[in-house]
Amino acid sequence: MTQDSSRRWQMLAITAGLLYVLWLLAPVLMPFAFAAMMAYLGDPLADRLERLGMGRTLAVSVVFILLVLVTVGALLLLIPLISRQVDSLVQSLPHYVDWVRNTALPWLQAKLRLDPAFFDTDRLMTELKDNIGSVGSVASSVLGKLTRSGLGVVAWLTNLVLIPVVAFYLLRDWDRLVAWIDDMLPRSIEPTIAHLAHESDLVLGAFVRGQLLVMLALGIFYGAGLTLVGLSVGPLIGMVAGLLSFVPYLGFIVGFGSAIIAVLVQYGDWSHLLMVVGVFTIGQLLEGYVLVPRLVGEKIGLHPVAVIFAVLAGGYLFGFLGILLALPAASVILVVLRYLTQRYRHSLLYTEEGSEDPVVAEANSAAAAEAEAEALMSASAAEHNKPQP
Repeated sequence: MTQDSSRRWQMLAITAGLLYVLWLLAPVLMPFAFAAMMAYLGDPLADRLERLGMGRTLAVSVVFILLVLVTVGALLLLIPLISRQVDSLVQSLPHYVDWVRNTALPWLQAKLRLDPAFFDTDRLMTELKDNIGSVGSVASSVLGKLTRSGLGVVAWLTNLVLIPVVAFYLLRDWDRLVAWIDDMLPRSIEPTIAHLAHESDLVLGAFVRGQLLVMLALGIFYGAGLTLVGLSVGPLIGMVAGLLSFVPYLGFIVGFGSAIIAVLVQYGDWSHLLMVVGVFTIGQLLEGYVLVPRLVGEKIGLHPVAVIFAVLAGGYLFGFLGILLALPAASVILVVLRYLTQRYRHSLLYTEEGSEDPVVAEANSAAAAEAEAEALMSASAAEHNKPQP
């Protein structure tokens, strides 16, 4: 084995080992992932304050206080709003059940010509109540065990306390950690890794900061628009649609479907239904032609199918942590794939011309002869049809 191939196998083994360790530690990485995300978001502002003359610790303290104030302010604003919306939804549930039983199911039965026994609402409601009761008993037993043991509450509080503490130290030592990682890289691959890291930083910056602003803007727009239409649960639907908008079309589908059901139950007329359709149509135009091009741009370029696959694969492999990090990881993978594509186009495998394939040559000759014969026949026919003087 040559020295070059041995070095490549060593790097592959180290990379595989690191990925395996991350997979094993996935259950305890949640607070560190949140903390790293906060540190990454706050590092550019801390660097700017540092260039203005502040010390690193003071700049980090200012940024950290700003992040905490924004987070606490958002929670103080959203928790009462969400609580009121959930209460309104719970109070409206009998109306939704009545609409499904007396309007939606009979309409489906008439249109699809199904057996009336298929839509036996009494049987469906009985089964639903039985299942809800069983789920409730299981949930109460689980919560009772967690409450008695206290381990679940302690773990949750520990993670909640760890996030700001780890975020502060990561933010304070961010540049030092980046320099240490750069110094530990093998010198043979350091320029390549530095280039990929720079490209990944540009992509992640565009995604994280831009996509968060897109989600916030869409949530506010949908919530305000549905509230102006008159939906009692409009703000709740708008927030859910905005949060799910990081997956292409998922936020639109969930929000639009929920809003259609809500407006049919609450009003049941065409005017409010058309207003809901108008709100989501304008929201889609705003997202596609204004928000995404200006705030996110074309740096990420992930296909919608790739986004959906990344979210599902991340959730399957790492749970909620995988869903949280799926799109940033997919963006970095996209940068690596672009680099590998460029390397491939500069390699001999792509640029070297081989000997002509005899089968292909024979097929090309036959095609050329057939094309020449057709051209001669066309010319002869044109000469024959030419009017005589």
